[in-house]
Amino acid sequence: MNAEILQGLDPFDIFDAEAHRLDAYFASLTAPDWDHASRCEGWSVRDVLAHLAGEELYNHACLDDDLDGLFAVMQKEGVDDVGSFNEWCVRQRRDLPVGEVMEEWRRKNGETRRRMRALGAGADLPTLAGPYPVGLQTFHYASEYATHADDVKVPVEQGEEPDRTAWRARVGLFALDEQDSPVLVEGIAGGFRVELDDETAELSAADFVDATTGRLSSDHGLDPELRDALVCLA
Repeated sequence: MNAEILQGLDPFDIFDAEAHRLDAYFASLTAPDWDHASRCEGWSVRDVLAHLAGEELYNHACLDDDLDGLFAVMQKEGVDDVGSFNEWCVRQRRDLPVGEVMEEWRRKNGETRRRMRALGAGADLPTLAGPYPVGLQTFHYASEYATHADDVKVPVEQGEEPDRTAWRARVGLFALDEQDSPVLVEGIAGGFRVELDDETAELSAADFVDATTGRLSSDHGLDPELRDALVCLA
């Protein structure tokens, strides 16, 4: 399958759309809204914004081919993995005015999107996993933005939802294939049939997206091993 499942999708347009959706939502919030809990355990809506702003350090390090510089900063701050990096980014911004964090994220992400588009989908980008196509990395960024938009309950127009769910499902299929997942996935009407060993289940397209991003509700009846094996974009 490789990247064939993504043919016909423009990663840059999708990334722009998800960034603009988040921007418009954040700009509409009042002071109390920022303290509401998000779907990310332990994080408020404000913390999700801080995370998005902070991860631009990594995005720009990739674009600048300066991952060594980022590693030096992380080592100095006692940050040794992705989880601690995310928490550090949030912690660094918790006492800043939310408008300042918003402006940082808006400016830096805008630069990331412009530079990625200028490089083009076929160019290679230095990443933690080694050189990686810009277009595919952009799909990963767009998927993360869509997931975090859902985490903070950003509204999506009813007419947009089917196409949005469809491209997210295709990115999930690509990610599972890219990671050589043992899960077998077959498209069916309205969703997907998934199989691992002797376990088989049918998921709606929306539930499949939630499963691949580690957001499937705790009360969903999906087999635990199958649930874990589907997570590829969290």
